[in-house]
This record gives sequence, structure tokens and C-alpha cells, in this order.
Amino acid sequence: MIVPETNFKIKSGPDWDDLETSEIFVEKRVLIVSLPGAFTPVCSSKQLPAYDKFYEEILSKGIDEIYILSVNDYYVMRAWFTELGIKNVKFIPDGDGSFTRDMDMLVNKPEQGFGMRSWRYAMIVDNRKVEKMFIEPGKNHLSNDNDPYVESTPEKILDYLNS
Repeated sequence: MIVPETNFKIKSGPDWDDLETSEIFVEKRVLIVSLPGAFTPVCSSKQLPAYDKFYEEILSKGIDEIYILSVNDYYVMRAWFTELGIKNVKFIPDGDGSFTRDMDMLVNKPEQGFGMRSWRYAMIVDNRKVEKMFIEPGKNHLSNDNDPYVESTPEKILDYLNS
């Protein structure tokens, strides 16, 4: 599978810019960690801090960069990273969910009132080609899950990279 061609809206000074997928994926091996939402409990207390902690170790295994992706806008993602003091990983705001939809990972989360969000997963992408996906079990559109976080942990990623 090849990652979809899209662009992400980011701020650069007073202007909006497009971060093209080619800037992220072409001639690079990257780890994308996609999660349901900024400021949500599992994402904020476990997942994002863990990836920031394991950043150097993951990069030492042949990964060029780690990105956290969420169906949130640039301002929300920036505020979230700032509040948590994230220093290493970068964020990708998929504000309209187009990348997530094209990855077939866009799900409805009506129970929480979230609307359309990303299912929790991680993937290693080598020059736009998905090398490996780590998808949490129970993907559904009814919030009929316990927000699993077992397959997309940094430890699972490192197990794969070390094998």
C-alpha cells in the first residue's frame, strides 16, 4: 500500500502553508502514530509521552522521523504538544480527516461526541510505501470499544524494528 497523496494545513508565521505528503514520506523511512484525539486521556497520559521518551531509541533503529497524526487542527495539536512539553516527535494535523479517510482509518466516535476521528494505529512507511501497520483491535463506528492501546505502543514498534 502507498500512503495517500494529500496536504496538511500548518501555520508558518501569519500564513497558512501546505505540508505535502512528499515532504514527509519521499526518500524517508518514518513512523506515523495516529490517535483519536489531542487532549484525550490515553493519548495524553500514555501514548504521546511514551513516543517522546522513546524517540532517540526508535530513530537509532533506522527511522528518520516520528510523527503523531490526529484528526485535529493545527492550533489544537500545537497547544497539546506545548501543554505536554513534547520536545522530540512532530505532529501532523489532519484537520479535515482526508489522509485518515484515505487510509481507511476514519471512524465515528459518537459516544464521546467526537464525530469522525482516527482509529488508533501506527505504521512504518518507507518512501511512501507502508512497510508495517500496527492496528488496535476492535475498529468500529459506534464507540463500541475500550480505547485499546496494545498494538501501537513504542515497545511493539521497537520489537518489530529489532527483529
